[in-house]
Amino acid sequence: MLSGQKLSGYRFPLAVIGYAVWLYHRLTLSYHDVEELLLERGICVTRESIRT
Repeated sequence: MLSGQKLSGYRFPLAVIGYAVWLYHRLTLSYHDVEELLLERGICVTRESIRT
């Protein structure tokens, strides 16, 4: 995956966005679960930022 590229207007790189989307859909997790899993990897996001 493209790890260093960022989408215009987004705070996180494509790799982080892709990982969050994959977690949410593949594992049928809640926004809160995705937030906690990303935090374990050192990526601080809120449920609101994942939801939008």
